[in-house]
Amino acid sequence: MSSNTIFFLIVSTSIFLYVLITKLVRWKSGIVVRLPPGPYQFPIIGNIFELGKKPHVSLTSLSKTYGGLMTLKLGSTITVVVSSPEFAKDVFQKHDLSFSSRWVPDTARTADHHLFSMIWSPVGDQWRKLRKLSKEHLFSVQQLDAGQLLRWEKIRELLDYVHECAASRKPINISRVAFTTTLNVLSNFILSTDMACYDSLESQEFKDAVSSLADIVGKPNLADFFPLLKPFDPQGLLREATIYFKKVTSILDRIVEERVQASGKSSSRASSTNDVLDLLLDLSQKNESEFSRNYMLHLLFDLFAAATDTTTSTLEWAMAELVHNPEKMVKARLELEEALPKDAMIIEESDISKLPYLGAVIKETFRLHPPAPLLLPHKALSDVEIGGFVVPKDAQILCNVWAIGRDPTVWSNPHEFMPERFLDVDIDYRGRDFELIPFGSGRRICPGLPLAHRMLYLMLASLIRKFDWELEGGTRLEDMDMSERFGITLHKDVPLVAIPVEI
Repeated sequence: MSSNTIFFLIVSTSIFLYVLITKLVRWKSGIVVRLPPGPYQFPIIGNIFELGKKPHVSLTSLSKTYGGLMTLKLGSTITVVVSSPEFAKDVFQKHDLSFSSRWVPDTARTADHHLFSMIWSPVGDQWRKLRKLSKEHLFSVQQLDAGQLLRWEKIRELLDYVHECAASRKPINISRVAFTTTLNVLSNFILSTDMACYDSLESQEFKDAVSSLADIVGKPNLADFFPLLKPFDPQGLLREATIYFKKVTSILDRIVEERVQASGKSSSRASSTNDVLDLLLDLSQKNESEFSRNYMLHLLFDLFAAATDTTTSTLEWAMAELVHNPEKMVKARLELEEALPKDAMIIEESDISKLPYLGAVIKETFRLHPPAPLLLPHKALSDVEIGGFVVPKDAQILCNVWAIGRDPTVWSNPHEFMPERFLDVDIDYRGRDFELIPFGSGRRICPGLPLAHRMLYLMLASLIRKFDWELEGGTRLEDMDMSERFGITLHKDVPLVAIPVEI
C-alpha cells in the first residue's frame, strides 16, 4: 500500500472511532437534549458540505428553512447558528456569561496565540487585565481625545497622497490607502513610528499577511471538525497561519527590541516616548510573570491585526457602495459642504455629530457588509435553554450578522443600499441594538469600536468631500464587481481601484 492510502485509512478509522465513542458516551450517560432544529446530519461528516465556499450565505439560506436558532453538526462539533435579533439578544444579553467563552479554531492556536490573546483566551483574570488595559490606555474617551492631533496629521497625509494621484490621474487601491492610514494612526499612538507609507512594498506585505490570516482563520478546517486530525493539519492551514503570524510578529518584535535597546542605553527617562509601548514595557519590567514580553507581542498582534483589517474592509465597502450609487455620494458630499466651513481642510472629530447622513452611510455599510459576517465563534460554558431548545455545553455558537442585516422581516428592501433607512430610526452599532451588531455585543464586544467609529468618519469624509471617483479602465458602474471573499473578515473579492478627480 502507498503512504497516501495508509494515511487515508488512518484518518478514516480515527474519525469513525471518535464519532462512535462520542455517541456511546452520550448514550451511556443518558443525555437527551432538545437541540434547535437543523438540516439532516449525515453520518460522521454531519453538515460539513452544507457550508460551501461562502458559509455566511449558505447558513443564511438554511436559516430560512430552520429558523433564527439552528443546529448543524460539523463533523464531531455541534454548532448553533443565531440568525435573528431576538435570539442574538438572548445570547449576548440574557445569557452573556454562559456564552462568553471562545470556541477556538485550530488556526488561532499558532504559536499558542489562543493562550495569550485578548481575542481568543477564555474570560478569566488574564483576559480581564488585558481588556482593562485596552479600555483605559487605548480606547477610552480621554485617550482618544488626546490622539486627535495625531489622527488629523495622518488624514492630512492621506489627502496629500490623494491630491498627488488626482494631479497625475493615478488609480488608487482604496483598500491599501485605508490600511496604510489606519496602520500609521495605530503605530504612532502605540509605537511612536510610522509602520507604512503609501505605495511601499513593506506596507503591502504587512497588509497581505494580516488579510491572509483573516482568510485562513475563517476557512472551514477538517482539524476543527475532527479533533483527532489536529496533529496532521490535513489542509495545511495551521502551517500557513504560522507563516503569516510570524511575519507580523517578527516586525513587531523588532520594534519592541529597538525600544528596549534604546532605553537601555539612555540613563534618563526623559528620552522616553511615553507611548503605549513604554507603558507595556514598564508593566513587564515591574512584574514579568504577570505580563511577559510574549504577552506583549500577542497583545500588539491583536491590536494591529484586528483594528487595521476590519476598518480597512469597511471603508472599502463604503466607498464601493458610494461609487456604485453616485446619487448617494452626491447627497453625502452635499451634507459635508453644508455642515463644514468651506476653508476647513480636514473634518474635525467634533463635526461628526453634524453629519447624520454620513453616519447613515456607515451604518448601512455595516448592515450589508459586516466586517466579521459570523462574528468570532463563541462557546457554551453550560447547557442553556433558549426559545424552548437547549444549546448544549461546549457547542460552537455562530452569530450570522450578515443574515440579520439582510432579513426582510427586519429590513425593507434588504438587498438595496439605502442609507436613508437610518435617518428616521434610533439604531446604532454599539451593541445595544441587535438588528445591527457588527462589533458584537456583551462582554466580548470589540474593544476597538470607539477608534473604528472615529476613523471611518474621518477617512470616508476626507475621500469624498473634495474628490469624485472614476473607475479604472472606464468600467461602467453597472459592471462593478461587488462580490465578497469570505474569511473572519469579509473582504471585497475584487479590490476597488479608482481615479480621484478634484472637484
